Amino acid sequence: MRVNGFKGNVMKNKFICFTQFINFLLILLSITTNCVVAKSSPKKEGLRALAFKRSYSLNNGISFSWLEQTWSKKPLEQGAIKDADFLLLKRLGFKSIRLPIAFTFFESARVPAEEILGYIDKVVKQCHRYGFKLILDYHDGKLTDASYRAETLKIIDLWVKLAKRYQYTNANDVFFELYNEPPHMDPNVWKDAIYNIVTAIRKIDKTHTFIIGASNYNSIYELSRFVRLADENIIHTFHFYEPFFFTHQGAEWVGNQVATTGVSFPYNAENFPVLNPKAKGTSGEINYELYKRDGNEQSVNDKLRIAKTWANKYDVPVICGEYGAYNKYADVDSRCRYIKAVRLALKKLDIPGMLWDYNGTFSIFAGKPLMGNLPGCMQDAIGYKASK
Repeated sequence: MRVNGFKGNVMKNKFICFTQFINFLLILLSITTNCVVAKSSPKKEGLRALAFKRSYSLNNGISFSWLEQTWSKKPLEQGAIKDADFLLLKRLGFKSIRLPIAFTFFESARVPAEEILGYIDKVVKQCHRYGFKLILDYHDGKLTDASYRAETLKIIDLWVKLAKRYQYTNANDVFFELYNEPPHMDPNVWKDAIYNIVTAIRKIDKTHTFIIGASNYNSIYELSRFVRLADENIIHTFHFYEPFFFTHQGAEWVGNQVATTGVSFPYNAENFPVLNPKAKGTSGEINYELYKRDGNEQSVNDKLRIAKTWANKYDVPVICGEYGAYNKYADVDSRCRYIKAVRLALKKLDIPGMLWDYNGTFSIFAGKPLMGNLPGCMQDAIGYKASK
């Protein structure tokens, strides 16, 4: 009996050991599986989801053209953002403000950096007080294919200072747009430059969301060829002024290609102007002929879909950082129809949009920014609904 009892105990112990071994394998398999999932999703997906959420918070935004007015002899005296401006923007339903800052210009004009930072500090506090999201935008840089190595170092140096200064701000409320409209340059050179800029700033600030676009002035077409950066906490941006023939008609800084004025939106054969002789032989002559096809809402929708297709390809957030129309020559009704068409197309595609601009040459107001100077058609265009 003792022998049989011994054998029984041995068999029992073997069974227990076998059971424990199986449990060990199951636990090991579970750990291995969880490790694979952890590497592929939780942290990165969490950051990307946060970037998406933050991108939507920027919808119904507008740029405040003040610290980027390099053409003005005394841009700092043109007027800072006042409390009345915030109250007006809030009344109109805007949620975010983009603040372009021409750092390079002010440096060349020997304006003390601390003075410019003081203005920015005030806007940061005002946005916090009135509940606006804020984008700090590095504007008017000198980056080119030839200068990119030296310029990249300058950009990094400035952003390191800015990151240290504003890393205390709520990352859900303050965004860093690292470089506005990189010029027509080698896309690979731009990709290398922005990679180095992002890498340098991330050593200091790992929480704020960065905003970057493609070369050729944040072109929607260059964006479609751009390969996203590995950083998960990035919102990609593009600027939309299509058809350029309409939105920049008569813009002196562009040149003869937009010399033809009196262009309405959408295209209307009955009032379509004669081609300005200055535009002959330029791309403006080609765009003149194409406007019959491009000057309509469907064309706007089709072109904006390029950005959405790219964003879907990489599953990344994208915003339209600028859209609008030069207000000197385009009639107000056409500008209203155009802005409304872009806004509704962006809404349909679920792309957040920001108008250009509040108080400059693309202003939505007919005069100074006042409720009484906002045309009725523009109220409709931006989706303003008066409270009853």
